[in-house]
Amino acid sequence: MIRAIFVKLTDRIFGKGKAKGRPETAAEPQTSLSPDKAARDRLPSEPVREKSKKSRNPEDARQNRDETAAGKGKKPRKPEGSLAEESPEWLPENFDIPPMEGKTRFHDLGLPAKLMRGIHELGFQYCTPIQADILPGTLEGRDATGKAQTGTGKSAAFLLAIYTRLMKNPRDNRRPGVPRALILAPTRELALQIEQDAKDLGKYTPMKIAAIFGGMGYEHQKRILAEKVIDIVVATPGRLLDFKKQGLIRLYKVEILVIDEADRMLDMGFIPDVKQIVYETPRKEQRQTLFFSATLSDDVMRLSRQWTLDPVNVEIEPDVIATENVDRKNYIVTADQKFALLWNIITRQNLERVMVFTNRKSEARTLSERLQRYNISCSMITGDVPQNKRIRALDNFKKGAFRVLVATDVAARGIHIDGISHVVNYNLSHDPEQFVHRIGRTGRAGASGISISFADEDDSFYIPAIEEYIGEPFECHYPEDADLELPPPPPKKTAPRREPEAEGREPSARPPRKRRPRPRKPATSGEKGPSSPKPAEATKAEPSDNTGAPAPKKRRRRRRKPAGSRPEGSLSEGRNARGPENTE
Repeated sequence: MIRAIFVKLTDRIFGKGKAKGRPETAAEPQTSLSPDKAARDRLPSEPVREKSKKSRNPEDARQNRDETAAGKGKKPRKPEGSLAEESPEWLPENFDIPPMEGKTRFHDLGLPAKLMRGIHELGFQYCTPIQADILPGTLEGRDATGKAQTGTGKSAAFLLAIYTRLMKNPRDNRRPGVPRALILAPTRELALQIEQDAKDLGKYTPMKIAAIFGGMGYEHQKRILAEKVIDIVVATPGRLLDFKKQGLIRLYKVEILVIDEADRMLDMGFIPDVKQIVYETPRKEQRQTLFFSATLSDDVMRLSRQWTLDPVNVEIEPDVIATENVDRKNYIVTADQKFALLWNIITRQNLERVMVFTNRKSEARTLSERLQRYNISCSMITGDVPQNKRIRALDNFKKGAFRVLVATDVAARGIHIDGISHVVNYNLSHDPEQFVHRIGRTGRAGASGISISFADEDDSFYIPAIEEYIGEPFECHYPEDADLELPPPPPKKTAPRREPEAEGREPSARPPRKRRPRPRKPATSGEKGPSSPKPAEATKAEPSDNTGAPAPKKRRRRRRKPAGSRPEGSLSEGRNARGPENTE
């Protein structure tokens, strides 16, 4: 409207189409009076930029925003499980392993190509004894009972059977909290390790895995079960029952059930919980059950017969894992010589990844602190260490952040760390089976390793039971004298003391500051700051009639008026006039 008024005024003053001092032009358009003066004064060589008119329609505005967002080149979000499709094509022929007598190749088992690719990237070539014996039956859908220790490859044995069955029989229209496969483990560490192994093997498969365990991550696990469709669940019994009571997980569609380390669950008192979980799954005629244990006692075999149907029985003796790939060295020492021998072994051989086991938590703590005192980087995992700190310590040990990991038997099972060169039994285990589990941290799945055991005056009582369990003599040797020499610990690094004058700075000419006088106590009620010039005036006015009477109680000081405001001797009258304040 303002522009129209301006145009009319211009036409009246200068005439239509005329301007003062300008030659008359024919039919000058009105756009010359527009605010965009740059469009009129633009040089002919400059490109003309057209302004797009904004639409007031909300639908058009929304469409423009979508087109703008699409034109910015944002990468679309990758859907889960699409790693195999986006990666270069891989064929089983690329995984060429020559046949070897007495060895079973994974090619001979008829595994899916996506699963074979994960095996190839993990560097597996031939099956371990338990895998070669149990996989032909489990891949056909039969139940299985296996006696095997940690480090024999049993985790990969049941994971390959799970993946093959689920991939050959896909299911649609699935719901959150309804898994197709369930793996029960006794400890958090073992559950986390199985979850990691499953993710490594099934890297190129569309299967989703989740771990459920106590001690941490309650809300996170709860949210996963409520929102995501999970194919494989790895769980400890207690946390699984908790979520089941809340209705977050339902087991009526479990196709394959795995119970790992059943003997450990029996020892820890988890069997009642496991029974309750098994009864929530389909009947054993409608599911496949894989049952694994390090020992097959009468109680364990009773559970196996109760939960399996015509299983394939496979037993791997403990001496196979204890002696085939592990070089054992045993030393006779006193309790005071253990640390010196351990320090010399680590420093002289320059070991980078060592796992040391003790029988007591207090001894593990003392050993860890002493190693750090000698500048050997180490960490500790015991039953007192919180779960999140245990996981952090294991992750740092895998990454090589420190050289030594001190642990008790709580960490002897379920820990799979590649590249552990040495396992040291600082104390011999009271249980021969636990001794095998300890040295199983090295020499895993066909790799070689070294086990070092210290036997002092107390540990020597457990040697006969270990010899009977592994079926071999426990040969002990005395260490060299040089291996028992221990230098004094290096001095502690303390922060340098801050001097008054820094180095290179001239001393200050100012004298040191004197100490401030202590402030006087604040004046009590009735006082008004400093005393009057005549401090003895009040006591002078006190009557002295009651001579020989008991001394009066000390009275509170009153505010003194300036001299001359009242006659001398009137102080007592004033006090009596103030009434009950001074009555006794």
